Amino acid sequence: MATESSPGNGPRSAPNPAPLTPDRIMQLGFGYMASKTLLSAVELGVFTELAKGPLAAESLQERLGLHPRSARDFFDALVALGMLERHNGEYSNSPETDQYLDRAKASYAGGLLEMFSRRLYGFWDALPEALRTGQLQNEAKAGGDFFAALYADPVALAGFARAMTGISLASAYAIARQFPWPKYQRFVDVGAAEGGLAVAIAQAHPHLTGIGFDLPPLRPIFEPYVRAAGLTERVQFQAGDFFTDPLPAADVLVMGHTLHDWGLEDKRTLLAKAYAALPAGGALVVYETIIDPDRRENVVGLLMSLNMLIETPAGFDYTGPDCAGWMTEAGFRETRVEHLAGPESMVVGIK
Repeated sequence: MATESSPGNGPRSAPNPAPLTPDRIMQLGFGYMASKTLLSAVELGVFTELAKGPLAAESLQERLGLHPRSARDFFDALVALGMLERHNGEYSNSPETDQYLDRAKASYAGGLLEMFSRRLYGFWDALPEALRTGQLQNEAKAGGDFFAALYADPVALAGFARAMTGISLASAYAIARQFPWPKYQRFVDVGAAEGGLAVAIAQAHPHLTGIGFDLPPLRPIFEPYVRAAGLTERVQFQAGDFFTDPLPAADVLVMGHTLHDWGLEDKRTLLAKAYAALPAGGALVVYETIIDPDRRENVVGLLMSLNMLIETPAGFDYTGPDCAGWMTEAGFRETRVEHLAGPESMVVGIK
């Protein structure tokens, strides 16, 4: 058997493979440190302070009321994580953190991260138990009800609704751009919260009128938001519970960050109610962190499904084909899946 050789060097051997290292494993294992560093920065107001202008480490430390021992390490860790920039000894926000983590901006998404830091971070410590038992691990485990308490506190509810607006705006703008709105006249946002989606759609399409459908405590939050956008003549609030009340009739119904809260039978119930509320040719738009069909790529969607395990009795996230199949079962004659922004996609069903 002949061997390939180089002149004067004898047989050529295959290059040695790169040695395996635990780097990727350890980076993921230490991921909670990076997460808590970012969550702490949000809670402490780092990005809100730097939105006013760049600051040296000592000045930023003093404004935030931090001890000098580790303040510089904290700021530089945020630089290394890509959350801050540092030039000539002064720290400033990255473009993303400046837009989404400054409390003074309407696009602020940090409210949700603050809730993650104060509530969910600790509950995730019980993920092994949740995986063994299939039981939620939040306040309900000890007899509490986080959402009942939230809806009973107008200030906390307003903060939560604002956080949902911040985290949803990129998808809201994408839906306003991508969906064929000129074919329709009236829409309903089911679970409207503050009204971010309804306002984004109405601003982009002046011929549309819309309804934000949600529980009664959201009215005093929704209506000022719509009023500030100058849309009170075209976008209105309708109070109701989407399980106990009929959904408002419209050409298009939108359900955002809603279906994943519920188990399969409740998902099917909501889709059937949406089908009943639509006319022939009407459309249902479902959007959230839809998992990719092969269940390999959308890490956020898969982790969010684990979060539903922690937070809800039966909720879970799902793939586009899963949702399309449930829509078909409900009677929708045509379905499609479209990417929106980041980890989010929409599933559209036509009656």
